[in-house]
Amino acid sequence: MASMEENFPRGGIQKKPTEGRTPNPKLERDNLFDVHHEEQSQKRKRSQSDQGRQKKFKADKIAAAKDNVNIEPLTIQALCEGMLLLGCVKEVSDYELVVSLPNGLSGFVPVTQISDAYSKMLSKEVAQGELLEDLNSLSDMYSPGTLVRCIVTSVEKSADGRRSIKLSIDPKKVNKGLNASALTSGMLLSGFVSSVEDHGYLIDIGVSGTHAFLPRQKAQNYIKAVNRGPDLKIGQNLNCVIVDVKNEGRVVRLSIDRSEVAASLATERQNWTLSNLLPGLVVKARVQKVAPLGIKVSFLSSFTGIVDFMHVDPEKSMNYSPDQVMKACILSIHPTSKVVRLTLRQAFLHPGGSPNQLSNDRMGAVVEESTVKAFYKQFGAVFELDDGTLAFARLKHLSKNRRSFKPGAFKSGCKHKCRIIDYSLMDEMCVVSLKYQIIEARFLQYQDIHTGDVVQGKVFALKPIGMQVKVTDGIKGLVPSMHLADVLLKQPEKKYSVGNEVKCRVLECNPAGKKLILTLKKSLVQSKLPILSSYEDAKPGLVTHGFVVCAREFGCIVKFYNDVKGLVPKNELSSEPISCPDKVFHEGQVVKVVVLKCEPWQERLLLSFRLSSKAAPEDKKECTPKKKQKVKYQIGEIVDVKVLKKKDNGLEVSVLEDEGNVIASIPTVHLSDFVGNCKLLWHCLQEGDVLPRVMCLSDKGERIILSRKSAVISAVQEEQVVRNFSEIQPGLLLTGYVRKVMPFGVFVEFPFGVTGLAPKVSMSDKFVTDTKDHFVVGQTVIAKVMSIDEEKQRVLLNLKVSECSSGDSAAEGFALLNQYFKEMKEIRNLLRRRGEPSMARGLCELVPGKELQLVVQDVKEDGSALFSGSCVTGLTVTATRYHLGDKNIVPGEKTKALVLHVDALTSKVYVSLREELLKQRAKQFTEHSQHSAIVQHIAEEFAIVSLLETGQLAAIPIASHFNDTFRFDSEKLKVGQTISATLKVVKVNDHGVLLAVQGPAKKNVFVKVRKESETALEEVLPAVKHSLSLGDIVTGTVKSVKPTHVTVAIDDRLTGSIHASRILDEVPIGSFPTYTLKAGQKVTARVIGGRDVNTHRYLPITHPHFTRSIPELSIRPSEIKGEITAMLNLKEDSALKKLGHCSVGQTVTCFVKKYNILKNWLEVEVTPDIRGRVPHLLLSLNTKVLKHPEKSFKNGQAISATVTGTDVTETKLCLSLTGIQSLEQDTITVGVVTKVTPHVGLTIALPGRKTGKVSIFHLNDTYTENPLNDFKVGKIVRCYILSNANGKIQLSLRQSRLNPKSNSKVEDVEITDIKDVKKGQLVRGYVKSITPSGVFFGLSASLLGRILFQNVSPYFVHKHSLYEKYLPGGKLLTAKVLGVTERHIELSLLPEDTGMPSVLPESLGLPRYDAEEEKREANDRQKKEKLKQKTKRRRGNSESEQETKPKRKKICPADENDSGIEVYYREEEDDDQEEEAAKKKSKIKKPGEAPRLQVSMGFTWEEDMNAMDMSVPNQKEESSESEEEEDPKSKLKKQTKKEKELEKQRKEKELCKLEAALMDPDRQPQSADDFDRLVLSSPNSSILWLQYMAFHLQATEIEKARAVAERALKTICFREEQEKLNIWVALLNLENMYGTEESLMKVFERAVQYNEPLKVFQHLCDIYANSEKYKKAEELYHTMLKRFRQEKSVWLKYASFLLKQGQTEATHRLLERALKALPTKEHVDVISRFAQLEFRFGDPEHAKALFESTLSSYPKRTDIWSIYMDIMIKHGSQKEVRDIFERVIHLSLAPKKMKFFFKRYLDYEKKFGTTESVLAVKRAALEYVETKSSFADT
Repeated sequence: MASMEENFPRGGIQKKPTEGRTPNPKLERDNLFDVHHEEQSQKRKRSQSDQGRQKKFKADKIAAAKDNVNIEPLTIQALCEGMLLLGCVKEVSDYELVVSLPNGLSGFVPVTQISDAYSKMLSKEVAQGELLEDLNSLSDMYSPGTLVRCIVTSVEKSADGRRSIKLSIDPKKVNKGLNASALTSGMLLSGFVSSVEDHGYLIDIGVSGTHAFLPRQKAQNYIKAVNRGPDLKIGQNLNCVIVDVKNEGRVVRLSIDRSEVAASLATERQNWTLSNLLPGLVVKARVQKVAPLGIKVSFLSSFTGIVDFMHVDPEKSMNYSPDQVMKACILSIHPTSKVVRLTLRQAFLHPGGSPNQLSNDRMGAVVEESTVKAFYKQFGAVFELDDGTLAFARLKHLSKNRRSFKPGAFKSGCKHKCRIIDYSLMDEMCVVSLKYQIIEARFLQYQDIHTGDVVQGKVFALKPIGMQVKVTDGIKGLVPSMHLADVLLKQPEKKYSVGNEVKCRVLECNPAGKKLILTLKKSLVQSKLPILSSYEDAKPGLVTHGFVVCAREFGCIVKFYNDVKGLVPKNELSSEPISCPDKVFHEGQVVKVVVLKCEPWQERLLLSFRLSSKAAPEDKKECTPKKKQKVKYQIGEIVDVKVLKKKDNGLEVSVLEDEGNVIASIPTVHLSDFVGNCKLLWHCLQEGDVLPRVMCLSDKGERIILSRKSAVISAVQEEQVVRNFSEIQPGLLLTGYVRKVMPFGVFVEFPFGVTGLAPKVSMSDKFVTDTKDHFVVGQTVIAKVMSIDEEKQRVLLNLKVSECSSGDSAAEGFALLNQYFKEMKEIRNLLRRRGEPSMARGLCELVPGKELQLVVQDVKEDGSALFSGSCVTGLTVTATRYHLGDKNIVPGEKTKALVLHVDALTSKVYVSLREELLKQRAKQFTEHSQHSAIVQHIAEEFAIVSLLETGQLAAIPIASHFNDTFRFDSEKLKVGQTISATLKVVKVNDHGVLLAVQGPAKKNVFVKVRKESETALEEVLPAVKHSLSLGDIVTGTVKSVKPTHVTVAIDDRLTGSIHASRILDEVPIGSFPTYTLKAGQKVTARVIGGRDVNTHRYLPITHPHFTRSIPELSIRPSEIKGEITAMLNLKEDSALKKLGHCSVGQTVTCFVKKYNILKNWLEVEVTPDIRGRVPHLLLSLNTKVLKHPEKSFKNGQAISATVTGTDVTETKLCLSLTGIQSLEQDTITVGVVTKVTPHVGLTIALPGRKTGKVSIFHLNDTYTENPLNDFKVGKIVRCYILSNANGKIQLSLRQSRLNPKSNSKVEDVEITDIKDVKKGQLVRGYVKSITPSGVFFGLSASLLGRILFQNVSPYFVHKHSLYEKYLPGGKLLTAKVLGVTERHIELSLLPEDTGMPSVLPESLGLPRYDAEEEKREANDRQKKEKLKQKTKRRRGNSESEQETKPKRKKICPADENDSGIEVYYREEEDDDQEEEAAKKKSKIKKPGEAPRLQVSMGFTWEEDMNAMDMSVPNQKEESSESEEEEDPKSKLKKQTKKEKELEKQRKEKELCKLEAALMDPDRQPQSADDFDRLVLSSPNSSILWLQYMAFHLQATEIEKARAVAERALKTICFREEQEKLNIWVALLNLENMYGTEESLMKVFERAVQYNEPLKVFQHLCDIYANSEKYKKAEELYHTMLKRFRQEKSVWLKYASFLLKQGQTEATHRLLERALKALPTKEHVDVISRFAQLEFRFGDPEHAKALFESTLSSYPKRTDIWSIYMDIMIKHGSQKEVRDIFERVIHLSLAPKKMKFFFKRYLDYEKKFGTTESVLAVKRAALEYVETKSSFADT
C-alpha cells in the first residue's frame, strides 16, 4: 500500500491542528491572503475532520481522494517543516538570503544553511580569525532573480504575532528523498560546488554514497554566460542534469550546460515518486478539472496536482479545457498531505531561467487608475495596472479596516488608485495597497529616505548600542548612544521609553544594507545650516554643523552626514592657543565649523572653529587677504616677496604685489637647491629684504608655502610635473624634494602635493647602510617613478643616479656648479647692499685667488696655522700643513697668502702659502680644453683645484647630479691629488675662479636648459645698469641670430634683444624672420620693454628692476615711426591680462620654438611675452606630419594658428593649426588609437580631448579574419565622423568614406538598416555569440542575424561546445540570407548555400542530416564531378590564400597561440603533400577543397575494401577505375541495367559494413583519420598520440611523426605536465634514432625550457645509454653534475651508469665527489644507496665495507641496519647474516626497535634455521626483556 500511497495522493491541504486552534490577529506581512475569522474557523473544522479521516484510512488514500479538490493559494498556515518549495532569491546580504516564495510569501536562508562545504569553510575562517581567499561572500555567488530549491526548516512566531519562515537550500535536506539507486540519467537536481579539481568540480547533490562530478567542459558554456569569474565557486548553487550513472548510482557525471538544463523534462522513465519529487522539475501535465480558483492537473501518468489562479499562464487566463496537455513546473510538495502545487507561467518552464523582475523606479509608484480583473472574496483582488501588468492586493490592503470594506466596489472593470508596495518574483506580480495612509506615505522603503531628512518615528527597543526607532512598518533605524541627546546620556531609559514618538534626523542611509542611522541631537535636528553629506559639497567657506568624534593633541576630528569626516588642526581650534584639545572638546559635542579646504578625490577635509573673524566687523581687513589669496595664488605662480620675520624653520614673508596683505612662509630648506646655501641665505637675509621670483608651492589652510628652489620652479614652468595621482605613469622623471628620511627609505614630495617613497634598495647605486648618510630633509632630488598602486594611492620611486640622469654627468655637474655660483653671487650682492662696513661686507670682498698680507698668529700641533690681518678683521683665517708648503713660520711673522675658499656661514677663510700658487701666471685658455690640476681645497658642493701649468685656480663640482650625494672614502677627492679637468668658463669672473669639470672633454656637451623661456646658457647676458626708457630709439650691431630672437650690442656694455615678432610688419607664413638679419649688421630699433636677466621674464618699464634688465627692442617699421598703440600695454604684468587680448577663434602669427617630444606638443612664441602650445592632434590633418612632427616644423618658422583657449596655469595660449575642430557629423578628422577591444573595435582620442568609437565593421571596406591586428595603441588614423549625438561619437575608417573619389572596390558594403538586406543575398560578418537557439551573427554594429543550428552545417551535432570551438567569437564567415522579416534576419552557412566549405570539418565523423541523399550521391559520379567543379569555381582567391598559409609552416614548431583546429587542418595538408602522385592519378581535388565528409569516406573505403595494404589510400572513383582496367572485356562492353542494379546493391552492402565497422568500439585505428578522431575525443592522452606517432613510424614517415608530436605538444593542456613530458621523451627518442645530432639538441633545448630540466636530462641520459651512445651519455652526466650538483638523484644515476659499464674505480671517486658536493645530512643516505648499487652491479666486498664503515659511525641508524640485512639475506652466506643479527640484538636501542629486530631474526631462523637456532633467538629475547625489567626496578 505504501507505493500506492506515494503514487495516488489525495487532494486538499492538511493543516496542523495546533496552528488552526489559535486565530492569529496580526498575520505575517508577506502573506498575500488575509482570511476572515469565520472562514478560518470553517477551514479549521474541515482540516480537523480531514485529519481524522486521514488517521482512519491512512493505508488507502485512493478511497479518500475527492474529485472536488479544494484549490486555493498557499498560505503561511499551510506551511510546515519539511515542505519543499521553489523560491527565487529576492535580496542578498552578508549573512542571509531573502527568498521570494509562491503566493507572495517570503522566507530567509541563513548563511549556515547553504551547503556543508560552505559551512565548513565558514567555520575554518572563524577559527583562523582571518579571511580565506577561496571563501566567496553570498553576494558573489547569488544574485536577485536566481531560482533555488528550498525546504522549510521552521516557521517561527515572534512576540508581535508575525511569523517568519526559515529555509534551507542545503542539498542534503532538499534531496533527502533520493538515494543512490534512484538516480537515473536525465534527472534535474540542485547541487552545490564542494571543491574545484583540475578537470572539473565535485558537486554535493546531498545523496549519501554518491560522488557527483561535473567535467570542466560541461561547465564552460555556463561560466561564460553567467560571467562571475573564470571558475565556479565553492558553495555556488547549480541546476545539474545527470548525464550518466555508474556503479549503481555511486558515481554520477553531471552537466550544467544551459541548453541541456533548459531542455530537461521529468519523465516516467526517471522513476520519480511522491517521496522524492522535487520542486523546479518541468513535467508534461494534463488538465483534469477547471475550477474558479484554479486547475486540477495530472502528471507523470499517475500523480495529481493543483495550479492556483496566480500561477495559470496570464496570456491564457483560465481558458483551459479538460485533457489539454501542457508543460508545468512543480512549485511545492507538502511532506504529509503530498499536495503538489504547479505553475504554468512561462518563466518557470525552462529550468535555469529566472522570473521577470520589476524595474527599480516602479517600486513605490502610485498608480492613479488600476482596473479590477478578478475579485476573490477570501483572498483579495487582481488588478491590471496602467502599463498592462497584473498586480494583487491582499484583502486587508483593499480598505482602511474590515468595516469600511465594500465588496461591491471590486467588481470586474472597477477602477481604483493604488500604490505598488512590493513585488512577488515567484508570482511575477506586483503587490499593491489601496489604503489611503500607504498611498500618501512619505517613506515606503529605504530608498525613499535621504540623508539629512527629518523623520518622525516610534521607539521600539533600547539596546546597549543605542535606541531602535521604527519610522514606518518596513523601515527601522538606529540612534547610536552618542546621538540620543546633545550630551551623553548615562541612563537613556529615563528619558525614552518604548512607544514614544520622536523626531530625528537621518545621518546615514544605506538602502542596499537596509541600514539607517539617526540622530536625536537637538542642535542637529533643528539646524538651519546646509547639510554636508559628501566631500564634493564641501566648498571652502561653507559653514555647517558637525559633531566631534575624536579630540587629540593634533586637533579634533569632526563628522558630518554620510560618514564625511574632517580635521580641525590645533591652530584652528580657537583664536587662543589650546594645549590639550581633549580637555576642551568632548566626543559627541555639536560644533559649528567653516570649511577651509577639501580634496574630494583623497577624501581630505580641513576645517576651522575660528568663525569670529568672519562675523566681527573690525576684523574684516584681516579676512580680506585670506579670501583674496584663495582666488589668486595658484600652485606654480611666481611672486616677489619681502621678508617680514625670521623664524627657526624659515622666513615669514609678505607678497609685494598685494601691498603686503598676504602673509606666506618660505621654509629654510626651500631657499635653495643646495643645502649649504639654504642655511647661508637664512643667515644673510634680514627683515625688509626683497626676494624676487619665488614660487607658490602649496596653499594649505590660510598659510601659503613658497619655494625658491630653481629646479622645482623650472620643473613646474616646463610642465614636467604631475598635478594629481591619476597623471603619474611609470618611467616619468619628476623634480621634488625630500620630505622625510626613514630607516627603510626616503619620502619625496613633488609640487601639487603628490608624495612617493624611494625604498632603501632604490635610493642609490651604492650600497645603503644608513639612509641618513645619503639624503637630508628638504634636499632637491630628481626621482623616476618605478610603480604605482592605484588602490592604495602609493608611488614607488627610484633615486639612483644611473636611472635619473641624462647620462652626461659632466654637463649635469657643470649646470649644478653654475647654479651654485650664481646663487653665491646673489648672496654677495645681498651683503654688499647692507651699506655699513661690517664683517659681512669684508666677506664679500674676499674671493678665491686674492692675495692677502697676513700675520701668523699661531701654529697648531697638527701643523696648521692661524693668521690675522687688517683685511680679515673678525674672520678666522687658517692654512693647513699642506698649504704652508716648505715654509717654517713662527707667530708674529708677516707673510703673503692666497685665498682658496671663503665659508661665509662659519666666517672662515682658507688660505695657502704654497709658492706655485702665489706665483701663478695668467694665461688665456680655450673652452673645453683639458688640463692636469692639483686639488687644493674641498668644500661642500665643489673643490678648488690649481692648473698644473699656470697655477690658476678653478672650481670643479663634487656632485654630478642632485641625487649624487654619497661617496665612499676611497672615492672622495684628497688635497694634493692630481686630476684631469676640462675647462668650461675660461674668464675669471666675480667668483675669482675658472669653472671646470673633472674628467676628459666630451665632444657634444649637453647643457641643461632649465627654463622654457630662457635663452641658451652660453649666452648669459650681463645685467648692466642703463638709463633707457620706453620709446627710446637706439642703434646697435647684430651680435648673434637665434631662431626666435636676435641679440644686439647697443654699446660696449649694453646688449638688447629683438624678438622674431618685432622684425617685420607683415610676416609671410613659413618664413624665418630672424634670418633676415646677419651678424655684424647695423640696426635702428625702439625700446619696447625689458627682460629680467635672472629669469628671462618679460618686465614692463615701470618695474623697479627695469634699469637692471636686458632691453627688449623692435625694428618693425610701423613701431619705429612711433605707433606706440601697436605695442603692448606694458603696465599690465599679469599673464592673465596679457592673454586676455587673444580671444578664442582669433588667428595669430607665431614662431616655432621647439617640438616637446615628452609632452607631445609644439611650443611657440607669439610675442616676447606671450607663449603658446599646439597639441599634437591639432598640428595637421595629414597623418604623415603627425607621425614625425619634429621634422615638419623648423625652429623660428612663422606659422598661422587659431587660439582655442589658455592652459591650466593660464600663462600660455592653447593654439590649433587646423582651426577649431567642431567634430560635426560627416566631417573628417584625425585621431590616435587609445584602446583596442577584441571582437568589438577601437577607442580613438580626437582633438579637443574627445573620444570616439570605431566598430569592427567600419575598419575597412573589406572584412578580414583579424581586423584589429593592424591597429596598435598610439597609431594615428584619419576618421570619418558617422554621428555625434549625446556626447557619443561614432567613427568610420573605411576608405570609401575617407576618399569617396578614389572609387576603390567596396567588397563588404555597409549595412545600416534591415532594409539593406535582401533574401538570397550573400553577406559577410563576424560571429557574435552562440545561444541555445542558434548562432548570432553580426552584419553591422547595430544589426544581428540568426543562424539556426540546422543551417550552420550539414552535420548533426550533439555537443553545442563543438560550435563554440569551431565558431569562436569574432570569426569571419560568409552567410546566405534565407529570410528577412521586420525584426529578424535568418541566415545559412551551409556549403550548398554559400559555396564555402562546411564550418565543421568532415574529419569529426559527425552524422549528416541528409544521410540518404548522400548514399545516392555516392553512386552518381557525374553529379559529384559537376558539384566539385562548381565549388572550385565559387571559392575565390581568398580561400587559396588561407590554404597556403599553414603549408608554409609545415615543419616549424607551431605557434603557442594557434588554435587546435588550425593545427588539425595543417596536419591534413601535410598528408596531402605526401600523396601528390596519387592525387594526379585520381583527378580529384585536395580534401581542403572537396566537401569534407566525402574525403574521409574515400580514405576508409579503400582501406577496408582492398585486400592488399596500399601505402597511399585512394578515392573511391579510382577504385572503380582500377577494377575496370583489370577486366578489359567489361571495359569494352557497356553495363546492362541489371548489372548496374547489382553494382548498386554491392556498394550498398559495403557501405553498411563500413558503418558497422566504424561504430565498433573495439575497432583498432587503422588510418591517420581514425587516429585524428581518437585524439580529438581524448586530446590530453599521451598514449594515443604516441600510438599515432608509432603508426607513422611503421610506414617510415618520419616527418609526419614529428608533425604529430608537435601537434600533441600544442594540443595537450598545459596542466598535464606528465603527459606533455611523455611526448617530449618520444620526440627525443625519435630524433635520436632518425634525426641528426643537431636536430636532437634543438629538441632537447626546447624540452628543457618547457619541462622540469632535471627530468629531461635524466630521460636523455637513459636514451643515450639504451642506444649504446655511452660517450654522449657520459658527457651529459658531467653537465648534469655541474648544473644539478645539489641533486642526490643525479649522483646515484651516474653511479648506476658507471657500474653498469664496469667502471668500479670511477664509481668510488664519484662517491667522494658526491660527499663533498651534497649537504652533510644527506651523506648517510648517499653512502647507503651507493653500497646498494655496488651490491647489484659492482663489487659486493666494497659494498660490505661501505655498510660496515657507515654503521660503525652511525650504529643507531636502524634503517641502514634493515637495508644491510635485506641485502645480505639476498646476497650473503647464512653465517654473515647471523653475525649481523647477533650484532644488532646486542645494541642498546629503544625497546620498540629491538622488538622489530628480534622479530626479524626469529622469522629468518624459522625460514632458514633449525629448531635449536629458533630457541636460541627466543632465549636471547627473554634475556633482553629480563635485563630491561631489572634495570627498571633498580
